[in-house]
Amino acid sequence: QVQLVESGGGLVQPGGSLRLTCVASGDTSSINAISWYRQTPGAQRGFLAGITKGGSTHYADSVKGRFTISGDNAKNTVYLQMNSLKPEDTAVYYCNADRGLYDTWGRGTPVTVSA
Repeated sequence: QVQLVESGGGLVQPGGSLRLTCVASGDTSSINAISWYRQTPGAQRGFLAGITKGGSTHYADSVKGRFTISGDNAKNTVYLQMNSLKPEDTAVYYCNADRGLYDTWGRGTPVTVSA
């Protein structure tokens, strides 16, 4: 099994930055990729960015140029650097581990962008 714990969310002013952290534990060798998603009330969880075990990254068009995903395999940690934040980025942010037949989700970390 794999466990994911997100942290780093909080309140930030428009235009500000946050760095989210996702730490994986357990059978981390089974993880093929880790991705970040976000969800607002009443909406589906939406993909933001992903990074493979080999370091390849991909992004949703909506966050390209503002968000950067990176990973530290030695620490089993994936980061999401978020810059130029907007009120519409307010959401709960989740990380997801792709383990082939199975997905694992963290419990999320809330981000609020407000003046």
